[in-house]
Amino acid sequence: MRNAQGFDPPGMRFGGMSQAVRCGDWILVSGQVALKDGKVVGVGDPATQARQCFENIAASLAEAGADLSDVVSLRCYLTKSEAYAGYAAAKKAALGDGGPASTTVIVAGLLMSDLLMEVEAMAWKPKRG
Repeated sequence: MRNAQGFDPPGMRFGGMSQAVRCGDWILVSGQVALKDGKVVGVGDPATQARQCFENIAASLAEAGADLSDVVSLRCYLTKSEAYAGYAAAKKAALGDGGPASTTVIVAGLLMSDLLMEVEAMAWKPKRG
């Protein structure tokens, strides 16, 4: 990773990837899913899974020196359209009204069958010093 630094919150380290990468003032957060302590949380519950996704995004951003208020763009992959309402409610709770630029798409599936969504984030936070 030329001119970039990777970050992994404790308990969220997976070989071959970084949970977040800072490149200058930009922080790119890998797709986050509803995993906590290596287990899927909220099986069948989109709102619970979305809240966990945003908690994981927040933890990754914190490692890179940023927080959810620095998020400027989101990309969400849902496995079914019925999960959107739970995702939208959790997004509003995490980011407020008038949140970042966003894209949401429906996909055929994710790596683990119990996952209803995966959320990527991009943040802008000027580096100090």
